[in-house]
Parts: sequence; structure tokens; C-alpha cells
Amino acid sequence: MKRILLSGGGTGGHIYPALAIARTVKKRYPDVEIAYIGTEQGLESRIVPKEGNIHFYTIKIQGFTRSISWKNVNTIRTFISAVKRSKEYIKEFRPDVFVGTGGFVSGPPVYAAHQMGIPTLIHEQNVVLGMTTKFLSRYVDVVAISLEESQKYLGRANRIVFTGNPRATEVVQANATLGRKSLGIADAHRPIILLFGGSRGAKAINEAVLQMVPHMKELPHVHFVYVTGEVHYDTIRSHIPLDEIPNLYVKPFIYNMPDVLAATYLVVGRAGASTLAELTALGLPSVLIPSPYVTNNHQEANARWLEEQGASKMLLESELTGDVLWREVKRLIEDTEEHHVMSEAARRLGRPQAAEVLVDELEKIAAIRP
Repeated sequence: MKRILLSGGGTGGHIYPALAIARTVKKRYPDVEIAYIGTEQGLESRIVPKEGNIHFYTIKIQGFTRSISWKNVNTIRTFISAVKRSKEYIKEFRPDVFVGTGGFVSGPPVYAAHQMGIPTLIHEQNVVLGMTTKFLSRYVDVVAISLEESQKYLGRANRIVFTGNPRATEVVQANATLGRKSLGIADAHRPIILLFGGSRGAKAINEAVLQMVPHMKELPHVHFVYVTGEVHYDTIRSHIPLDEIPNLYVKPFIYNMPDVLAATYLVVGRAGASTLAELTALGLPSVLIPSPYVTNNHQEANARWLEEQGASKMLLESELTGDVLWREVKRLIEDTEEHHVMSEAARRLGRPQAAEVLVDELEKIAAIRP
């Protein structure tokens, strides 16, 4: 492949798999040219340019509302305009293959590529399909899925391939020593418990963690790493007497998450797609608190699936308190047998070669281009 074009945005769950694909393609084809279509305001506009070797195009697009609304009329207009602009970018870049990783951002570009006869693949990270995947599944050459459970929702797809999530490939290559060093933790024998609520944080998780902070002194041999999200950091930090709890580390954001996860013993967090890929690739037990504010309530489906496989414990926000969360965390720290069982269950679900498998698929569809 000489040129590959990618698109995906809105959340890290869409962006990080796209970048994992880009890096894997680059390793296999050092001279490949890579471009990405996103938006100026989205998270992708801050993350993708940091790669340094990816040309970044932008379109204007907004998501559909699920209720009947005049807003959707304007959304259709912006979609048509975004398709037109995407075709201009495609003509300029001339990709051999186009990959979409979800979010409403990738809808117009992937549809435009299909109309122009470019080989296309859409990757779905969650158990329940997003609206973009549902729409594009009837047009693209291949739908790649992270979880086998998703296959039942894809009756109209031309071809379905179970690849896993490309994020997993990068996580298994992470360095635990570097992860500990970045946190300022030198002792490799003391377990790390990582608590986070996603890139922007989560109010309910922050409140529960604040309530359980006083309990952390009960387990002085454990390092607690609490990632608040940049928006909440100053407020949360002002409520925690860190000088009284030396085994607690509070961070606004973690940029080297794979390395930190590689050093982690137990994760407490949301149930986004990237998180599931990371947990299963590394065999990490978890306490998952799915966000109830996402489309299709897909995080609860993700968390429930992982719990059913014996790899996680799910807590709904409606039942979340500091005491409940502390009880689960403490149980999994002290019950080493249960921790081991969950770890093995998570590892069995992992797809560490996901990015390589997905690039293999790209090679196949790129090769059939006329």
C-alpha cells in the first residue's frame, strides 16, 4: 500500500484504534503516506497531529439526534456537504484504501470513498453497533468487529471479519517499568490500582473515589493512582489531603496509558471500547462503571459482556457509592485467587494481534482495487 486514509473521532475509543492501524501499516510499509479526516473541534484535532507523520484534513459534521428534531434536517445538510468535501480530499490524496473507526465524523468520508470506488473498511469497537457502523455496513467492503457478540447486529454487511481492537496490539508492547517511572513509583513489588473516568473524567466516579479516599490508608502497601480528567483536576485536588495519604497519586490525565496499564494490578473505570481492548490484551481484572450517557447505552453492554465472561465486576452508576466501590476494590486486592481467575478470563478474551490481522485485511481489499 502506498497511501491509506483514515477517519474516526469524537472519543479516544474511535481515535486510538485508527492510530494503531496507522502505526502498524507504517511498520509494514515504511514509505506509506497516511492521512486522516476529522473535525477541527474534536479530540482527534489534538491527538492526531502529535503523530507527526499524518496529514490531517477537516470537515464540518454533527451527529443525528435519536428523537424527531428539526436539528436532523440541518445534520443532513452538513452530511451532504461533508461528503462533497471528503471527495475533494480523496481526489487530492488518492488513497489505496479507506478505514473508518466510527463516530459520526467517519460517516461522510467513508461513504464518499465507497461512492468513488475506493476499497473501504469500517471498524466497530463496541458490542452494540454505533449509528455510523449501522449506516455504513451495507456499503463498505468489510466490517471488522472487536467482539464476536457484535456479529448478530450485522445482517446486511457484505463481509464481517473478527479482528479484535487494534488498540490491543499496542498495549501488549507497553513497558511496565516506564509506566511506573512516569508515575514516580519505584517499587515494582507493590500493586498499582488505577482509577479513572475517561479522558474528561466522570462526576459519579470522582464523587465515589473522593468518598473512598480515607480508606486508602488501610492498605499502605498499595499504590492508588487516581486520574480525574483535566476538567475536574483542580477541584478534586483541592479536596484531597495528599500529605496524609502518601500512597495516593492524583493525575489530571495520562498520555502514556499503555505503559501505565502494563504496570497496573487492578483497574476501576468506564467500559469504553479501548478500555476493554486494553484490559483483555493485558489480562487485567477490573471494576467497570459504564457511562449511562452514551449512545445505545453501549458501555453497559460492554461491561455486562465482560462480567459474564468472568473478567470483570460491573457497578451501575445508580448503585455506586464510595463504600460499595471500596468493598469491591479491597476484595479484589485481598482475594488473590479471585484476582487470578479474573485475570485469566480477561486474557482469554484478548486479541493482541488485532492490528496485524486488520492490516492483513486491508491488504486484501486494497489488492482488488481495479
